[in-house]
Amino acid sequence: MHVAIVTGATSGIGQSTAVQLAARGTGVILTYRSNPDGALDTVRRIEKDGGTAVALPLDVGRSETFPAFRDEVVAALRDTWGRDTFDFLVNNAGIAEAAPFAETTADMFDRLDRVLLRGPYFLTQTLLSLLADGGAIVNVSSNSALPHITDPGYSAYATLKGAVLVWSRYLAKELSPRGIRVNAIAPGATRTRLADNAFDRFPEVIPALAARTALGRVAEPDDVGVAIAGLLGDEGRWITAQTIEVSGGFGL
Repeated sequence: MHVAIVTGATSGIGQSTAVQLAARGTGVILTYRSNPDGALDTVRRIEKDGGTAVALPLDVGRSETFPAFRDEVVAALRDTWGRDTFDFLVNNAGIAEAAPFAETTADMFDRLDRVLLRGPYFLTQTLLSLLADGGAIVNVSSNSALPHITDPGYSAYATLKGAVLVWSRYLAKELSPRGIRVNAIAPGATRTRLADNAFDRFPEVIPALAARTALGRVAEPDDVGVAIAGLLGDEGRWITAQTIEVSGGFGL
């Protein structure tokens, strides 16, 4: 059995990815920060369908906690699956803040950096010796980092998500001798809890976003989760160092 680690899997894209992977027979270690009930819900959904999952607390914005998290991963792998390695890593956990460039503060930039770039970078480094040869990594970026999308207010967020794309390419190169594939996905507008449940708080933005999407609607988490699961699986065995936009044609 393959085993995956999915960060930020209490709802939205992370939860969908965990459930999609479990449906394919993959064991899942999923992480949560402030929503333990969401983590338990993900575990219940996986176990209801016969899968196996373990939920562990993790704040991706606090890199000093990563060695202790690694120890918890080692214990979970040993106790649940009788293994000392895992196969797939999905760096999904994230936050979002927006402000015009002229009003973006250093504190805001640092908050975003700790979770969106520094966190995944050093979490992956911390877990690297546990990642099995022939495994795969998917880093969740955003289509706000792509050339055809430039929405005012997101310069800090998009800059850091763009750095994730560059890092993913370099990581794919450096890990290729071990047969480890690394790709990034760039979702568009997706109905998740990001930005403090923005879609629930501002439902009036949904029609405008749907109108900018070629396929005519805002994405659901499963639209993205199934793409991540496919990239990690055998269907993606010859794909590495790529950025794959999963947006339904946003901005076409």
